[in-house]
Amino acid sequence: MADDPTVATYRIEDGIAWVSFNRPDKRNCMSPNLNRRMGEILDEIEFRDDFSVLVLKGEGSAWSAGMDLKEYFRETEAQGLGATRKAQRESYGWWRRLRWYQKPTIAMVNGWCFGGGYGPLYACDLAIAADEAQFALSEINWGILPGGGATKVVVDLMPLRDAMYHAMTGELIGGQKAAEWRLVNESVPLARLEARVTELAKVLQGKNPVALKATKDAIRRVKEMTYDNAEDYLVRAQEAANSFDNEGRKEGIKQFIDDKTYKPGLGAYDKSKQVDA
Repeated sequence: MADDPTVATYRIEDGIAWVSFNRPDKRNCMSPNLNRRMGEILDEIEFRDDFSVLVLKGEGSAWSAGMDLKEYFRETEAQGLGATRKAQRESYGWWRRLRWYQKPTIAMVNGWCFGGGYGPLYACDLAIAADEAQFALSEINWGILPGGGATKVVVDLMPLRDAMYHAMTGELIGGQKAAEWRLVNESVPLARLEARVTELAKVLQGKNPVALKATKDAIRRVKEMTYDNAEDYLVRAQEAANSFDNEGRKEGIKQFIDDKTYKPGLGAYDKSKQVDA
C-alpha cells in the first residue's frame, strides 16, 4: 500500500474517471510512492460500473516532469539492487496495466511532460495536449539515455528523424509541435483543454464498450505483426468479441438495416435500446 495515498487521486463524474498525478509542488514527478498508489487506483476502479472512460491528468502546472531524481533514482539506488528492481516493477507495472486497461483512456497533458512521463503518455489510448504544454526527453541533459521505455515510445510514435532529434538534443517542444510529431493526437489552448477532453470522452461513451476494448487491444497487438498474422488475429478477436457481446452487434445491425435509425459512418448505434440476453 502507498505510504501517502494523496500523491495520486481520482474522482468520478458523469461517467468519467479523472485520475490525477497529485504532487504539484514537485511538478508531479513519479516517486515510488506515487507509482504504487497509481497501481492501487487502477486496481480499485477498473471494473466499476459508474464510469466508462479514464482521463489521466496532472494537478497544478505540470502533467508529469518524469521520474523523481531524488526519490526514484538516488534514494532507491542507495538501498541496493532489490529496491531498484522493486521500484521499476511498480512504475512499469502500472504503465503496462494502463496500456491494456478495460476502459478507454485519455492523457490530458496540461503542462510539463518529461522523460519518464512518456511511459504513461504512451500507455493512454489517446492524448490531447495544451498548446502551452512542454515535452522533452531530458535524460541526455543529465547524462543517461532515455530508458524505462521512453526510447521505444518515441520510435513507435514519431518519424525516425524527429525521434532522433528529440532524444539527442533534449530540447523542449510545445503542444503543437508534439501533435505535429504525433506524440499526441492534437493540441488546443489550455483554456479549452478540459472541455476538449470531455468532448472526446463523451464520444467514446457512445460506443459499445466490448468493441472499444477489443479495438484498442487490436491496434496495439497488430502494430508489430505481419499482415498475415494480423489478419488471423483479427478474425479470432472478432469472433471472441461477438461471442462475448453478440447482442450489441445484432442491435447495431438491426438499427441500421431494419430500423434505419442511424448510419455507421456518421455515428454509433443507440446503446440504450440494446436488450442483453
